[in-house]
Parts: sequence; C-alpha cells; structure tokens
Amino acid sequence: MKIIVCIKQVPDTKGGVKFNPDGTLDRGAMLAIMNPDDKAGLEAALRIKDATGAEVTVLTMGLPKAADVLREAIAMGADKGILVTDRVLGGADTWATSTTIAGAIRNLEYDLIITGRQAIDGDTAQVGPQIAEHLGLPVISYAQDIKVEGDKVVVQRQYDDRYHVLEAQMPCLVTALSELNEPRYMTPGGIFDACKAEITTWGRADLKDVDDANLGLAGSPTKIAKASDKVRKGAGEKVTPDSPDEAVDYIVSKLKEKHVI
Repeated sequence: MKIIVCIKQVPDTKGGVKFNPDGTLDRGAMLAIMNPDDKAGLEAALRIKDATGAEVTVLTMGLPKAADVLREAIAMGADKGILVTDRVLGGADTWATSTTIAGAIRNLEYDLIITGRQAIDGDTAQVGPQIAEHLGLPVISYAQDIKVEGDKVVVQRQYDDRYHVLEAQMPCLVTALSELNEPRYMTPGGIFDACKAEITTWGRADLKDVDDANLGLAGSPTKIAKASDKVRKGAGEKVTPDSPDEAVDYIVSKLKEKHVI
C-alpha cells in the first residue's frame, strides 16, 4: 500500500508575521513549523504503516527551506520526501497550489492521499478537496478517525455535535483534523536517518498535465486587496472597585450601556 501525505511549512505566528509589498507572506523571513492538521494526517499514515507495512511519502510545496518539514516527517517515520519548489510557483493561491500539487502527484503511485483539513496561514480548507478534484478522486473531509479495511478507507467525518461514518474505495483523498490523534515525537534514530535522507526536489518541469496559466501568482484568481499584521489593542479602561458588590454593579452597568442586557 502506498500513502502520500501532503504537508505544509507554515509561519509560526508566535514569532510574528511579515508581508511582502504585494501582500503575500514573506515566508523566508519568518520562523516556520509543520502545519498541525497535516501533522495529524502524517501520524494517521504512520499508524497505517505500523499496522500494514504501507509506504509513506511526504510531499510539500514551498521555498527550499520547506525541506526541513520533510526531514521532520522522515524523522517521525515517513519513508520518502518530495519538495516542489520553483520561482514560477511563488505567490500561489489555493487554486494554483492545488494545481501544482496535483501535477506532482501524477508522477507517483498511490492508494491513499492524506492532507490536513486546512493550513493555519490561510484557513481556507480548499486545497485538499481541490487536489482530489484535479485528480478525479473521491474525497472525505474533516476526518476525526481513519481506518483502512482491505481496499477501502472508513472515516469518521466530524459534523457539528456528531460524526458521519463514510466509506470510500481507494484510491481516494482524506483531509485530517488536528484532533484526529496525538502525533508522535521524532526518535533519535529517526533524526539521524532524516539527516542522511535524500530529499527529491521537483520544479515546474516535473509537473504533469498542468498549464502555466494556472500556476504561481499570475495563475491565482484570488487577489489580495490589503494585508497587515494584527492590530494591537489598547490597555482599555482599568478600575479598582472597593468591594465585590461595587465590582458587580460596575460590570452590570457596562453591560447595560452596551445593550448586552
């Protein structure tokens, strides 16, 4: 069995967010981590590997430094890492990104593709289903549990205060929630293997059945009108009541003033 896990290196927002003049994220200037939903998807693939001996390939699109998350994935137990990077692919929105990733996946054999539900730098939840659409695959999103039974995948799909149990014939694509599991840590031996591992690097020329008009910033129909860092809030009003009753009266008066009560 062959599993492809799509992962993304995303900005660690604790270190601050920086933008380019065109409104896109300046990824090269920010600290980065593996996207949490993708990490849960990777853990799901590794558990399937533990149970069945499946081969797990991790694939990412990004700057050359995105190879770091591939090595992290290999240190956790993945078998291979593929980095898709090229200047012409920069500035891609979800459509151009999914087109690029699908073009890379067409070079590979797979039974199951796992992506995260969404990335914390965009929160669109679009790329996974779009990849499935490009490849003509069935997709199950919002997975909170994934099991493989023969040539089928059985998924608990989160839905409001309950879940659906859905079954799909492989090959198919599943998008994973961060709540799916608790990802394992890298092992010392895994880190050693990851340092020695050869990361396969592909560029525009390695993508199959894609049109240049659908790639990069120029091929992205989504246009950013304005982008900025989060606005810092002021200190607000500070009061020092003399008693609990006075504090309660003050809070109630403010709620009435704002027409909350």
